[in-house]
Amino acid sequence: MTSRGGSVHRAYSVVVFVILAALDNVAIGLVPPLYGSIGADLGVSEGHIALATTTMFLVSAFAAIGFAYVGDRTDRKPVLIVGTVIWVAGTAWSGLAGDYGQFLASQAVAAFGLGGVASVSFSVVSDLISPRRRGLVMSFWGLSQGVGTLAGTLVGGILGHDDWRRPFLFASAAGVVALLAYLFTYSVPRGDSQPELAGVDYEERIHHEDLPVILKRRTNVWLILQGGTAQIAFGSMVWLPVLFRARAEDQGYTTGTAVLIGSVFATVFQLGAALSILGGLAGDRLQRRTPRGRALVASVGVLAAVPLYVVLFFVPMKITVPDGAGTGAVISGVFTNVLTEPTVGICLAVAVVAVMLTSANSPNWFAMIADVNPPQHRGTVYSLGNLINGAGRAGGNVLVAVAFASLAGAFPPPLNYAVGLAAFQFFFIPTGIMYWLASRTVAKDMAETHTALLAVASEHRPDRHIGGDQPARVQRLAAQQDPGPTG
Repeated sequence: MTSRGGSVHRAYSVVVFVILAALDNVAIGLVPPLYGSIGADLGVSEGHIALATTTMFLVSAFAAIGFAYVGDRTDRKPVLIVGTVIWVAGTAWSGLAGDYGQFLASQAVAAFGLGGVASVSFSVVSDLISPRRRGLVMSFWGLSQGVGTLAGTLVGGILGHDDWRRPFLFASAAGVVALLAYLFTYSVPRGDSQPELAGVDYEERIHHEDLPVILKRRTNVWLILQGGTAQIAFGSMVWLPVLFRARAEDQGYTTGTAVLIGSVFATVFQLGAALSILGGLAGDRLQRRTPRGRALVASVGVLAAVPLYVVLFFVPMKITVPDGAGTGAVISGVFTNVLTEPTVGICLAVAVVAVMLTSANSPNWFAMIADVNPPQHRGTVYSLGNLINGAGRAGGNVLVAVAFASLAGAFPPPLNYAVGLAAFQFFFIPTGIMYWLASRTVAKDMAETHTALLAVASEHRPDRHIGGDQPARVQRLAAQQDPGPTG
């Protein structure tokens, strides 16, 4: 390993944080494909197990606020270590739970730790990335979360189709390895990547009276609120494995094979999330032309995806895999279907484009939070957004379950799942509108934050030279975040 703070050490640190973010979401993604298996073993309904997922979303969201505030005031590394240890312990306990009460409690413990890791990690990563590359690097950050959820779905189905406890123990062991890797990451100084603060020992910390200041930035309000409706739609998507499982059962497959089919199909059909990198690149590119760039990319993406999702859930699929075969044979059969069954191929193409479009919002959301907030506010703003996200996702998870049950009277499975999931995608529409509204306020908020950081730098350098160089250096640094015209 290179010297502390060197380019290799910083790159290593970013990679470790990306992996940690992915593992956090693996823990969340394990449960949905196993709703039926866990419920049957613990003697409760699928709805009771879905309640554990809802509880996880809410506990994580509320815990993130406290962890983020502490992280914005103190050394962030110990906070991250504590959060990781807690979620690893809770996940392991989930795999050892002897009854439903223990399972519910263990999921809440894991969620509490996850809240700390997500919010504080974001604050650290934002300090490792220069403003001009935030969209690209944040796309990897957002991608890691999406990939983590998909990996959780896949691991849950593959390792848990005959023993639901195994995936939880596997995820907790992986968390221990990631924690050990994290101990060697670079302890990045707050504000380290900001060009305005080059060479400055930035000592600003958040205070409780800063909350009105945070909410006064109108862009923050839209960035926080958009997650409420977006996550209702995203929350409904955790039932995607159930839709594909029901389709498989409707075609006569046994429950074990149907669970595996559902998990693999749900994973394959969300591969478009990997293309969130294109959304990050598009946001970076358009941002250099207008400060509205990132917000407009996110707005267009989520709005354009809605009709594609509606189509996706109603395109009929003919599944042909060997019933009762081993895991490898079923997975191979699914991928063969993509090439040999036109209905599956069409569904995959539509799904990839739809998920790619909605995934464009993630890196640009992360980047905009960093763009319009000083370093000591970013973790807290992220956690406030995450609270609304968690509430929306929990609401979506509960409401869609109620919708499926209500629709079952009029539409037999799997049609009730298709109708319910399609209806919930319309919650993306107000999200797209709020991103457009954010595009109208982001220039002003970026300019004010940029000016405030330059003021802090000038206090440390009475000659007002940034980094001790010539005044031209100030102009070049300012140009990196100059909001430019708003037209």
